[in-house]
Amino acid sequence: MSLRVPIVAAARCCPSNRQFFLPIRVLPGRQPSTRAYQTSTIFRMASPKVHMNGTKRKVDGVPSGIPNKKSKSDVPAFKDSKQEEEYGIVDRQFYPPEMTNQRCSQYKNNEIERPIDTLGKAQKETQSEREQVQVKDAVVHWFKCDLRTADNKALHLASEKAKSKGVPLICLHVISPQDYKAHRTSAVRVDFVLRTLEVLMEDLAQLDIPLYVETVEKRKKVPERIFELCKQWGASHLYTNIEYEVDELRREASMTRKGLQEGIAMEAVPDTCVVAPGELLNGTGNQYSVYSPWFRAWIAYLHTHPHQLHLFDPPTQNPTDARQKYKELFDRRMPEAPENKKLTDDERKRFRSMWPPGEHEARQRLSKFLQERVDDYKDTRNFPAANSTAIVSVHFASGTLSARSAIAAARDANSVKKLDGGNKGIMCWISEVAWRDFYKHVLAHWPYVCMNKPFKPEYTNIEWEYNKELFTRWTEGQTGYPFIDAAMRQLNHTGYMHNRARMAVASFLAKDLLIDWRMGERYFMEHLIDGDFASNNGGWGFSASTGVDPQPYFRIFNPILQSEKFDESGEYIRKWVPELKHVQGKAIHDPHGRGAKGVQGYPKMCVDHKESRNRALARYKEGLGRDTA
Repeated sequence: MSLRVPIVAAARCCPSNRQFFLPIRVLPGRQPSTRAYQTSTIFRMASPKVHMNGTKRKVDGVPSGIPNKKSKSDVPAFKDSKQEEEYGIVDRQFYPPEMTNQRCSQYKNNEIERPIDTLGKAQKETQSEREQVQVKDAVVHWFKCDLRTADNKALHLASEKAKSKGVPLICLHVISPQDYKAHRTSAVRVDFVLRTLEVLMEDLAQLDIPLYVETVEKRKKVPERIFELCKQWGASHLYTNIEYEVDELRREASMTRKGLQEGIAMEAVPDTCVVAPGELLNGTGNQYSVYSPWFRAWIAYLHTHPHQLHLFDPPTQNPTDARQKYKELFDRRMPEAPENKKLTDDERKRFRSMWPPGEHEARQRLSKFLQERVDDYKDTRNFPAANSTAIVSVHFASGTLSARSAIAAARDANSVKKLDGGNKGIMCWISEVAWRDFYKHVLAHWPYVCMNKPFKPEYTNIEWEYNKELFTRWTEGQTGYPFIDAAMRQLNHTGYMHNRARMAVASFLAKDLLIDWRMGERYFMEHLIDGDFASNNGGWGFSASTGVDPQPYFRIFNPILQSEKFDESGEYIRKWVPELKHVQGKAIHDPHGRGAKGVQGYPKMCVDHKESRNRALARYKEGLGRDTA
């Protein structure tokens, strides 16, 4: 029997170029149905008694007055359902039940204080008191997703504060296994971060600056432990760069206030974006929800505020007695990856050969791209086999390269100093990097996208499929659609996927398979080395038509046409799907349908695209309460 149950939404906090990752939810406000699709299990709002695999279970806490299928009433998820955990929709260890659509509307209508405003209020109300705190024995910089010495605003400010008083700068990074689990951070990304920290530790040591790295098992203990360390080192000033996920903003707001109770002035500064969220408003004084007008405003802002592209100097040399005074900090070894994020020996060898760590590698990669490939970027960026992109998203995500540095370098390599003129390849690349800022602005202004809700809350009522067999075929690259399979195999082998391929596979999961896009988001986050919540969420929202993209839901990518258009010769397919390496001509895009020989072992298409498209259109119309006649 097939069930419909509500998807539970929860606060998300994960740490770009424009790659995507997202959350996962189910569908409130619907009655159980017996209609099944193949072997799928479908979730909606359940009645007080539901049957699952032949078992009755009484569900407590279900509100009365469950709306009919066209109602937009806000019915919270019932309390003790385990289906959400079974399908990886939400981890109950960390996150609460679903936010209602009504509360989402309150965020949209400025009726609820956003977490970014909570932080801003905490900073404003404590500013005078924080300014009065005197520097003591040291100043601390807390590294998060900003693992670089060059052009790091908070690190620069911390260094300047320390230098002004002649005291040492101490740097800190906290490893949180529970954060990794809650954010679904991939093991390959954790490995990259740890290797980057080793590079960073060496670079700082040359300036006699220690980098202290500690594992704190319980995430809620992280702020407390940071304050303990500051007091242990005699530091009364703590600097860090702002992250824009909900939990992080609330944590920094709390730490700003509580720090003063500990005698510590915490300074959280905007550095992740080229233009900080809140700086760009439309004619009505609100945040832009469409990229094109936002991008024009972003360009205009940078042209009228050129200092925003001025880079921050690296930290200066510590006093000569720093090594003696804090000898134990210099002698510490880098912790190993937590048990829940360890790579196998084969994975470690493979990924480390592909992804050298650190900011030096990031700058070299960017420089090579701007010197050798950017001229052709506009014409070739959508072709996975062309190897024409910068592939610096991993460095944006980990902070080994600032977006500000990247934009400034692109501007300096251009024939003109305007961001929207000159070399067409550079102009196009700047516009792609800007998407990273845009999605973080969306996250800050519509924080419920970080709470397991889609940007368009009305899409919560879409009836998704939960077919484990089809989902597994998608994850393993065994769908029978060569372009889709090549992309998924690239992800599984390298921890990376080309952006055009990301859009194609996401559309295929959400529209052709009608599988809840949040399951795809989870899989991306668990496997991508460049996982960034805002960009991933934005990208999946684009592909599932639940996000900020203004195009209607009936834009559905044809996987074969995507293959023919963006991998015409089949080079990308043959590289990642060796079963098809001998298939010639256009048969590579549909080997079974076009009668290719020698394709034994490669599966036939798991679904028919035309039938799936019609099914998706009907399901979206139904979920949105539109006439399907």
